[in-house]
Amino acid sequence: RHVTIQQGKQALQLQKCKECCNSFHCPFCARNIFKPTRLLKLKMHLKSHCKKAIVHEDFTVHRCGLGCRPSLHYHCMYCASTVLRRDDFKNHLQVCKHKQQVTAEKRSAATSHVTKETSSTSTEAVTAPAVQQSPASSTSLIASLSLTSTETVTAPAVQQSPSSNGLIASMANLKTISPLTQAETPPATAVYSSKVPVRAVVKKRCPICSALMNKCNIQKHIDRKHTEGSMNDINATSHLTSQCVDKTNGMFTVRKTAKGRSVPLHVQFKAWGETHRVLCDSSECQSNMELAQRSGLPSYQCKHIRSVTYCKSSAEEVSLTDKVLTEMVRMRWINEETEKTCLAQRQLAESHRAPLSVHTTIAVLPMKKCISVFEPNHSQLCRVMVVYNTKLNKWFCPCAKVRRSCIHKHVAQWHLFQTHRELFQPTPRADESLAGDQFDCYFEGKDDTDDETAYPPTGLRLENLVDYVFQNKKIPADLPENIRLLSTETNYPRSLCPNESVCQRCPEAVPLGEPTLITQTAKILTNWHVIEDVAVYYKQCPQCEMCYRYQEWKDGLHNYNDDIILDIPLCLTLRNLLEVHTSVSRAVEFLQLMAGVEFPPPDTVLRAYLHFEALTEHEYSFSCVSCGDHPPVVIMGLHRQALQSSVKHVEEPPENFKGEIDVERFWEAVSKEMIARGFVESDVHNPFVVPPSLHFWAPWIGRNTRLSDTVLNTEFEKVHSTNSVSENVISEDRLTEELFKQKVDVIRSLCADCGLDSTGSHSDLLLRLTNEMKSRPTYKKVFEKIWTPAGGWGVIMCPCGVVYSLRNNLRAESPQDFADLLLSWKHMPNVIIYELADDLAKHTNLRAPEQVPISPYEGCLAEPTPVNIDLARRGKLHVSLPWLQSRKTVADLHGHPVTGSSKHYVLYDQIPEGNPKDSGGVLRNLASVPQLAGKVNRRILEQLFAEIKQNGYFLKMWSASTQMFQMRNIIHHYNQHKNNKAINRMGDLCLVNLSYV
Repeated sequence: RHVTIQQGKQALQLQKCKECCNSFHCPFCARNIFKPTRLLKLKMHLKSHCKKAIVHEDFTVHRCGLGCRPSLHYHCMYCASTVLRRDDFKNHLQVCKHKQQVTAEKRSAATSHVTKETSSTSTEAVTAPAVQQSPASSTSLIASLSLTSTETVTAPAVQQSPSSNGLIASMANLKTISPLTQAETPPATAVYSSKVPVRAVVKKRCPICSALMNKCNIQKHIDRKHTEGSMNDINATSHLTSQCVDKTNGMFTVRKTAKGRSVPLHVQFKAWGETHRVLCDSSECQSNMELAQRSGLPSYQCKHIRSVTYCKSSAEEVSLTDKVLTEMVRMRWINEETEKTCLAQRQLAESHRAPLSVHTTIAVLPMKKCISVFEPNHSQLCRVMVVYNTKLNKWFCPCAKVRRSCIHKHVAQWHLFQTHRELFQPTPRADESLAGDQFDCYFEGKDDTDDETAYPPTGLRLENLVDYVFQNKKIPADLPENIRLLSTETNYPRSLCPNESVCQRCPEAVPLGEPTLITQTAKILTNWHVIEDVAVYYKQCPQCEMCYRYQEWKDGLHNYNDDIILDIPLCLTLRNLLEVHTSVSRAVEFLQLMAGVEFPPPDTVLRAYLHFEALTEHEYSFSCVSCGDHPPVVIMGLHRQALQSSVKHVEEPPENFKGEIDVERFWEAVSKEMIARGFVESDVHNPFVVPPSLHFWAPWIGRNTRLSDTVLNTEFEKVHSTNSVSENVISEDRLTEELFKQKVDVIRSLCADCGLDSTGSHSDLLLRLTNEMKSRPTYKKVFEKIWTPAGGWGVIMCPCGVVYSLRNNLRAESPQDFADLLLSWKHMPNVIIYELADDLAKHTNLRAPEQVPISPYEGCLAEPTPVNIDLARRGKLHVSLPWLQSRKTVADLHGHPVTGSSKHYVLYDQIPEGNPKDSGGVLRNLASVPQLAGKVNRRILEQLFAEIKQNGYFLKMWSASTQMFQMRNIIHHYNQHKNNKAINRMGDLCLVNLSYV
């Protein structure tokens, strides 16, 4: 058994070295890793070993640093393997132990017919021979161990020789541990998977200093070794590297930063001759110098100019020849036109007594060639820096894009073609292309990851995670006061780890793996500030590979995408701002001004807020506390604010579709789309996206109000043509009413389209249009402009103003839409107020001819006789409906549960005038009912539409499914506000009545 495998947790017996020194050695580390030291310091070092140790049954496995491998590792007690990572070693132990048990069972089954002596031999533990530890032989000897069919695996013991860097008596005097045998093996534990998720240790070289290290440590290495830090002062020992490129004009190239991989910049330091000039090419330095001069500090100089004082090298000036340029034309690197431009540029440089091009050698990376090129127009220092990446074969110039050519790139090519001809090859070498890809990957800030990453999950694992979050991570609608109220003193945890300890999907209680870090740079957004550098972890089931992430609302936090975490008071603030028609973008702008810090983009904050609402356990009851779940009187109408993409991208239904949709399934799918956005980069990768379709686009009706979870949506039966649907049912008066609501610019544009004079006031324009609308062509143009061919928001509400049904139409408005809603109700209202009452009554009765739901008289208040029509026109017709105030003593068959009546009327709030087709419309006058006259009107509906219109400026910017989800959420809170006001009003009345008792 290896020395790092200790039985139990007894303390090690440490003794002072008497061979090579008079100090104490670490029994688990070589001398070059941990130098011999005092006893107290050694005990502190061993504590770190204990923290990293793994307890497996009755054994403790410490990390080994004895030189078996270049990196610290763990030795397996069942086989000769060594594993680097702690989590991988834990899985390896379980799997390896399981394999040994299976092997032992096979051996015993195969040798059952052998004698008792042979059987006892099969259970005997064979201890591997001791290994003489030496730097050269330890690894090979351990690897050479093999097992026969009758042997049991035991770890080799390590015996130190005097030549092994002083690991002597203290090692020999360690408490002897009995060899691990099958008889001594602790009872087997549950093994959940035979697959060992061992992660390969990927090594990578630093692109700056070429140091080899683990790929995950490269960024930290660059931050520590190659990132610019604060430079206290510029002196002879601490300054930026510089090089002179033009001695005549005092031009230098200076490294922009002391660390990092920046491109050198130009500095002019000319303190001789007639004109003195000291200038830095950095715009930031120029601004600082201008500020210093305005502040009375004319002697201020930036760090680049001060570093020039300690310049010790000069670049070699090269005279570019015409012969080289001609050869480049012959080899087709440039054309003749470019050749003339380069020669003219050289002549211009000679006239200014400046070198045309100079190769500076202070570039950070050897693969980059930096050429300082003369340019009198582009830069105030008359020079630009052109960079050629030899690995990527790309040229960079500040005056042009990467793949665009310019005169400076051509001059730099001329220079390198003359000085480094080997760089100009017909095709790049294969090894250079590979290195270039790696270099580009590094500079792009992207990392080459494995094809199958554990997190974030994809495919089926993503669907399982979204389902789990949706079902088990609900946020209560009524939050505790300590979480709901704002507080500047709340201390949130800086390390967020999921609370789950066992897998929730596996039938057995499978323990989850160790927490794995997702990011250390997450942000917690609050109303007051932004908390940065938050660590977020996830756990994974080793058997089903289900991932679990942090999603705990009890901490007062809501995790959106592991990078952005909102505190719950901020979510409630965004909700309240949306209720008063303030968009999230304006809210983010306000929070940035209030907190003085930068927030993530508004679109990200909006998605995070919708993620919060999707997990909030709203009831969405859509019911009035006064009218109950089944109101006897309703008002219906349509707000014509169509979805922007609905008309163009609507999926057609299958052939066997009958217009029935599972409303719970649809809205669950929309909620999961909002939740899945926290796991994907964009909606393109979101498998839960709900596109607009005629076969899966459901309204929302309260659970207690609707007949069942199956609701009707027969929009697919509409003829998608404006003339055939809406133009026949929209009267000229109704269209004129909509026309009067339009702004002046719309009216002026309509006048111009109809060939009318577009000058004058709003009233003049309306007068011209209404007079001209009597002709059919003009009426058609106005209709197509005002009455949108796409649908809008259909609403059914009670007289108290509470919405009971919400529907989004993908096609033009029709009474068919409201017939779908009414036929989906459990109990149809007795009185329905709608602007197209006659069409709604006829269509609904045609949909259910066996029941005739709208009766008597097709929803009219009286029989359409000439006498009744004449009385109604003169305002003399009065029809009393006493059951609206007190329920009928004997309820009708299939009567309404509130009124007991089975009659259903469809009435007008305002009778349309001038419509000869609707001669019986006067019999639908709401004013003819004494119980409703003056008490119920459409004004409450117009107030709701006015509020919805105020949200239009941000609602129309969202996708169709997002609008659906957010509109239902806004209406839900609108209903809650109405109900709370009614409850408070009732409470005040009760207190008043009690005071009189």
